[in-house]
Amino acid sequence: MENRHASHPNEVKAFDTERLRHEYVIESLFVPGELKLVYSHVDRYIIGAAVPVQETIELKADSKTIGADTFLERREIGIINIGGPGTITVDGSDYELDTRECLYVGLGAKEVLFKSSDSASPAKFYLNSTPAHKTYPTVKTGPSDAFNVHLGSIDHSNERTIYRYIHDKGIQSCQLVMGMTVLEPGNMWNTMPAHTHNRRSEVYLYFNLPEDAVVFHLMGEPQETRHLVMRNEQAVISPSWSIHSGVGTHNYTFIWGMAGENQVFEDMDGIAMKELR
Repeated sequence: MENRHASHPNEVKAFDTERLRHEYVIESLFVPGELKLVYSHVDRYIIGAAVPVQETIELKADSKTIGADTFLERREIGIINIGGPGTITVDGSDYELDTRECLYVGLGAKEVLFKSSDSASPAKFYLNSTPAHKTYPTVKTGPSDAFNVHLGSIDHSNERTIYRYIHDKGIQSCQLVMGMTVLEPGNMWNTMPAHTHNRRSEVYLYFNLPEDAVVFHLMGEPQETRHLVMRNEQAVISPSWSIHSGVGTHNYTFIWGMAGENQVFEDMDGIAMKELR
């Protein structure tokens, strides 16, 4: 499991592109036949992916990093499939996940297995995990069942639908909040006007991007912004002091996950456009 340490915003001001990417961008998550995990010291967040092809992949604990015998001994996890159909087996119970469907697994589950239905079109299970203090039930949901809201307009290049999967009025969890935003064709902007939320960190996974398209992800303090060039199926860590916004050369979809002090989606500190630098 790869480790990412937290950085102070005053330090980040001096980072060049290579250092920014090393600290915040996860460039290669979806490796066929493998489980890949990144441990962030920002809110003890774990970001990862499992891409089973021929063989089943087990979610195993890295005891040196998390100090536990099983992955969910002190954690909860949200899983969204962005690939072909597959099955997640939790302590002997099977949950079939089609593309863009979500499964929450609570504290204390012993065995989590990932399997694809078709090796020619493998599932791509994207994972977000946070520390937990209470066991909530394992629950599956999808776009048709999630709380969703349509926002924005083509005039502002941000017409989109936000799907909330794991949140205070949906699938219950200890602190993990997770969902997906789908931009309509011809729309490129997300999360602008920008905001921060000092009480929570956030992670974005950008996907559904053509190979030759990119998203310019904006980060940093509102008066000290930087950009990161993101490509298809890459993730970016956003600490609580940073904005997290972006504009693409093509429309795209992204999964957002949050962890921290509360689970209120609307709890954010808006940044007026005139304040950005």
